[in-house]
Amino acid sequence: MPKITFVEHNGTQHIVEAPIGKSVMQVAVDNMLPGIVGDCGGCCSCATCHGYVAPEWAAKLPPVQEDEEMMLEGALHTRPTSRLTCQIVVGPDIDGLVVELPVSQF
Repeated sequence: MPKITFVEHNGTQHIVEAPIGKSVMQVAVDNMLPGIVGDCGGCCSCATCHGYVAPEWAAKLPPVQEDEEMMLEGALHTRPTSRLTCQIVVGPDIDGLVVELPVSQF
């Protein structure tokens, strides 16, 4: 099973196993990780699952779609590698993904 590392704004790391087919947001919520709320349940309509993917992972993920880009425009503290974690689906190729969580969600 792939593993994802979530890094809180204070540097605390959480390494979790991620079932294939779930979204990164759902993996975080299932593991009760702080900093990912997922208010909309993964419908790409709230940005409460905003995270920063590690730069080395940004090009390996599917590109940001228009609806995700629009949601990110309203999110706080965005960076070039900002993503909505509800839009990233876990697959075998995602093993080792690192997602940093913004201070605005704590």
